[in-house]
Amino acid sequence: MDKFEKLTGVAAPLPLINVDTDMLIPKQFLKTIKRTGLGVNLFDEMRYDDDRNEIPDFVLNKPAYRNAEILVSGDNFGCGSSREHAPWALLDFGIRCVIAPSFADIFYNNCFKNGILPITLPQEQVDILMKDAEKGENARMTVDLDAQTITTSDGEVFTFDVDPFRKHCLLNGLDDIGLTLEKAAAIESFEATMQTQRPWV
Repeated sequence: MDKFEKLTGVAAPLPLINVDTDMLIPKQFLKTIKRTGLGVNLFDEMRYDDDRNEIPDFVLNKPAYRNAEILVSGDNFGCGSSREHAPWALLDFGIRCVIAPSFADIFYNNCFKNGILPITLPQEQVDILMKDAEKGENARMTVDLDAQTITTSDGEVFTFDVDPFRKHCLLNGLDDIGLTLEKAAAIESFEATMQTQRPWV
């Protein structure tokens, strides 16, 4: 997966609580096992009407937020089913970071495994970032994973916590497969030894 080091981009405000995974990517789009092509259906039922026309008032349909890379939202983001398609859809749209007061556990873990940085902050700090995001495309935030800081368009800085192992994986672009491949030489050595010592296995 792509490394996440330092991101400066447009932040889209989504002031909703309990944004569940069915809102992120409705069940009818779960037939694929590909991680690409789902961005067009992110928030599908909120972005389009019954005739598949864009709903102009939805934040990601507004010109200022079509290229948003950061999403600022409400409490309990990613609740509902455990579908991994939810972070896939966010990533395919271009969202690399989600900031909220809290996340559902499975969604939170899935984000890290797919190159998305979920950041938990106190509600009062999220409120400030939400207002900053509402300024539009000229108000860019900077998320620095190494320094563990978020800088608003006005220069206000907030710090966030992140698990050191997950931080290492994001900084180096390592998903579960990547972590395994780091040990490829040791695995091959072990297999060769086992082949010699226990050829009947």
